[in-house]
Amino acid sequence: MDFSGKNVIVTGGAGGIGRAVVEGIVAGGGHAIIVDINLDAATKVKNEVSKSSISVYKVNLGNSGEIRKVFKQIAVDFGQVHGLVNNAGIVSTKPFMEVDQEEWDKVIAINLTAVFTAISTIFPYMKEKGYGRIVNVSSVAGKIGGGLLGTSAYAASKAGVIGLTKAIAKEGAKLGISCNAICPALTVTPMTNNLAQEKTQRIINSIPLGRAATPNEVANVILFYMSDLASFVTGEISDVDGGLTMD
Repeated sequence: MDFSGKNVIVTGGAGGIGRAVVEGIVAGGGHAIIVDINLDAATKVKNEVSKSSISVYKVNLGNSGEIRKVFKQIAVDFGQVHGLVNNAGIVSTKPFMEVDQEEWDKVIAINLTAVFTAISTIFPYMKEKGYGRIVNVSSVAGKIGGGLLGTSAYAASKAGVIGLTKAIAKEGAKLGISCNAICPALTVTPMTNNLAQEKTQRIINSIPLGRAATPNEVANVILFYMSDLASFVTGEISDVDGGLTMD
């Protein structure tokens, strides 16, 4: 996939699916802009993958003011932002009766409000140029009401991402801005490596393909939507889940 001359922001690009997306953008000749709270990890990716084709910015996605400030700076620094991948997120596995207000607010802030804030900040710049590709990472949990990996707060935040994606796709279509989302199931990342083996196996048993995804397998679908190969696709919600959902 060709990303020559394209500048693409990837939140949570310092590891897992985000890093795989960054590598794909660079491999396609583009410039990846990693936005991550872990500046050291992001810098490590830059040093390992490409010092010239990757830039890094530190952002706390739980702070809307900080997101707006940094994203506006990115737009100024690069002149044009062609793509935005909202990949960063956190998991909440507490049963509904154990989810307190603090847990709810944190999950919604990072998984949903940050996505809104990032898009609403960069959207005017895309509108001005008449071009934009936005891809949001939701989850199968947002379709089926959660599961073993993410429960009520997580499912609600990811369902919100799906609704937001469709709304932005409708309004952005006439402006040259597409917005699509993907819904992964269990993916082998540092975040999921901390799961108990029994829980991991139960999730795998529910996946028809009988295994977890690799970050690259999920990133490939994100990269497709980010590329001009998907020029007639917007408002699409794609399952990347080994057949778990099949809706």
